[in-house]
Order: sequence, then structure tokens, then C-alpha cells
Amino acid sequence: MNSALSETLITGASGMVGSYVDFGVKTDRRLLDITDCDETLKVVKFYKPKTIIHLAAATDVDRCERDPEYAYSANTVGVYNIAAAAKEVKAKLVYVSTAGVFDGKKNGPYNEEDEPNPQNYYGRSKYLGELIVRGMLKDYIIARVCWVFGGGPAKDRKFVAKIIEQLRTRNPEIKAVDDQFSSPTFGKDLVAGIKYLLQTGEIGLFHLANKGVCSRYDLARQIVANLKSNAKVIPVNSSFFNLDAKRGNNEGLVSKIDIMRPWQEALKEYLETEWIPSATKMDNVA
Repeated sequence: MNSALSETLITGASGMVGSYVDFGVKTDRRLLDITDCDETLKVVKFYKPKTIIHLAAATDVDRCERDPEYAYSANTVGVYNIAAAAKEVKAKLVYVSTAGVFDGKKNGPYNEEDEPNPQNYYGRSKYLGELIVRGMLKDYIIARVCWVFGGGPAKDRKFVAKIIEQLRTRNPEIKAVDDQFSSPTFGKDLVAGIKYLLQTGEIGLFHLANKGVCSRYDLARQIVANLKSNAKVIPVNSSFFNLDAKRGNNEGLVSKIDIMRPWQEALKEYLETEWIPSATKMDNVA
């Protein structure tokens, strides 16, 4: 195995994306609390990794809006602690960021050259994390993603799992937002993309979402079609759900490197390999 992978420390490895990491030392909050500076430095110095993949984060956008301290503690202070530890042991740092750093007003997907302008506490806390990484380190990768899915029944608590849960009810009627757009990101493909960037020695900022842009409505319809459900998907405006955090209408991403497959292909594989095999009888799903 490439030494950049074998001598790797992964934070937040018990989460959705971490379930696809099959290399390195995998840590969770019990072993490594990134909000504790002394503990972070102690653990990192113990393992002396050549690479740190930083997956640990506060990703509940609406909770971040209700509790900014929660957002900044994990996504800003935690990133500083990890970056300081990486600098101490001279490790390359991979920081997973978000399309939420943009204001969502662009007509078309955002590229790596577009100027961030976050509109909620989650986006601001993640963008400050980006600035910390770029300011403290020379050897780093910032990987922006959005609408991450993966983890299967055991770990998926996001949109795909919620739609599947609705499909388990009789005569489901699914309401999904059709006026906000993004580029869904399969956790498995994100890990593969990070592997590629590490093995090729890349440095800098990269967008690692799956190719293409869609709305939640489009995504829900694709899930229903892939599972051969007779559920009805109804488009609604973003104001319908009255969420705490303001979201931009556009979080679509396009990358300067061509390594990510279309989101439709990634979603199909995810459903066929991680949900259908584990499913018992699901009403309305063939």
C-alpha cells in the first residue's frame, strides 16, 4: 500500500464517510476529541502519521444555526487543533469542506476559483476551517463536497435514508424541494477521490462532489425510480420545511479534475449494494 495511505490517521472515522475508509488508523471521538487541543496533539504525536484525513465535523446545518458554539467548536477550533498537530509532526492534512462556503447566488456550478461567501453558521465555521488550513500549512488538500450520502442502514441519517424510510409506509407521498440545487456526493467516491489525490501527490483546493447538479426533488425521484417504487414525489418550495439555517439556491460544484462519476451512477450503486441487500420486505418497493 502507498505509504501516504498506510501511515494515515483518520478523524471522525465512525461516521458515514469513515465507513468507506479501509486504511490507516481510524479514530472516533472516544479516542480523539478534536475540540481538546492537548489531547489532539498527544494522539497525533503518538501515531506520528504522514497524512491526516480530517472527517470529524459538525454537519447538522440547522443545529449549527441554533447553536453557533457547537459549529465553531468542531468546525473551526477543532480544525485549528488538527492543523497545529499536523504541523507539529509534519503531516499532510486532508480537510473535507463544503459547498456551503458559497452564497448560492451563482448561475451555474461553483468552481475552485469562485469566491466564498457563506450565509449560515455552518458555512462560516467550515470556511474559517479552510482559512486555518491554508494559513498554517503548506502541504494540504481541501476537498469540498455537498449533499453527502452513504453509510447504508447502519450509518445513513441523511436525505437518502429519510426517503427510503418514507417508502416503507403505505401509499407514501414524498415532498421534496425543487428550488435548491447541489451536487450529491457518495461517501465511497469521496474516499476514492481523496486516495487518488494522495497517491498522486496533489496539494491545494479541489471539488470532489459527484458530477452533475440536481434538486432534492430530482434526487428523490431517482431514488424512487431505482427502487421501483410507486411512491408519488411532489415538488415543494424551500420555504415549505421552515428550516433554521438559510441555504443558498445553488450549491452545485464542478471540479478542475475529472475523477468523479455522475451522481446518478453513484446513487444507483449505493442503493443496489447497501440498501437492497439489507432490506426485508418494503411496502411499495419491488
